[in-house]
Amino acid sequence: MRIDPQSVHAPEIGPVWLNSPPLTLRQFRGSIVLLDFWDFTCVNCLRTLPYITAWHRRYRPYGVHVLGIHAPEFYFSRAPEVVERALSELGIDYPVMLDNDYAVWKQFANRYWPTKYLIDGEGYMRYAHFGEGAYTETEEAIQELLHEQDPQLALPPTLPLVRALDEPGALAFCPQPSPEIYLGHRRGRLANADGFKEDDLHRYDLGAGPQADTPELSGLWNSLPDCLTVGSRDKSDPSRLCLLYSAAEVNLVLCPSLSLPQGRIDVTENGAPLRDEVRGADIHLDANGQTFLLVDRPRMYRVVNRSMFETALLELRSYTTGLQLFAFTFGSCLEGRG
Repeated sequence: MRIDPQSVHAPEIGPVWLNSPPLTLRQFRGSIVLLDFWDFTCVNCLRTLPYITAWHRRYRPYGVHVLGIHAPEFYFSRAPEVVERALSELGIDYPVMLDNDYAVWKQFANRYWPTKYLIDGEGYMRYAHFGEGAYTETEEAIQELLHEQDPQLALPPTLPLVRALDEPGALAFCPQPSPEIYLGHRRGRLANADGFKEDDLHRYDLGAGPQADTPELSGLWNSLPDCLTVGSRDKSDPSRLCLLYSAAEVNLVLCPSLSLPQGRIDVTENGAPLRDEVRGADIHLDANGQTFLLVDRPRMYRVVNRSMFETALLELRSYTTGLQLFAFTFGSCLEGRG
């Protein structure tokens, strides 16, 4: 979305930075700035990162500065050391600011992860894009601002798209997947007849049966505002979560127990271990043929990655007391496994 020149002045950014001294937009006057609002657990943000990091490398020599504004969706991604580890694993070396209190998010009246804003050399907002997509359009907007500064500047052709699904309109023919499903009682809901027992350890019982896009619990769980925590301590009596979903891709944001360095969640689909061709990148296989997730740090875990859109019954079982489950996200069309 183009913004008329000299119509909206960009608000100032904040003081807390992870891999840079404190920065302000004012010190970049005369240069073009690309601001990226993101969160490292957000699957939509992760899909945009190959473009953001490539633009950083490609246009930094021309005086374009990429700045990340990390606005945490969950409590654990407020911790600087957790975000720093994510930056290292994701190969992000441009400056990233921690916006833990959403001060900058609110100044920009932002509403989405991810959102990109382009700011010109005079400090005016000239372009914005919300969510995934429009990668060629965004890069063209970067080049337009550079040509405003120097019409004779020789720039490379825009980057080829990383995925065929990034082509404009490519997703129009994909089925609608399950929506994002939150597992805390503040934003979530359950198929269990009595719903959440808020902020309390409670034994849940199956009974409602599979309901589309609505988790059903069995066994001991603790319901918190933003997550469910495993209450079981006994392998013979695990905490269970059943979910009937429709998608090709399933991801789950998880955090280890505060008292244990790692935890395990057994994963089945339609009553059987995940087949090799549908296992997400974070699924392991034990000696007994059981598929499972090993949760060793807070992040998004890739659970299912199939080439076809399907409706299936996913079941999670765990007896790692205190292991935290935050949210499911889903994808519709995939190009094989990645």
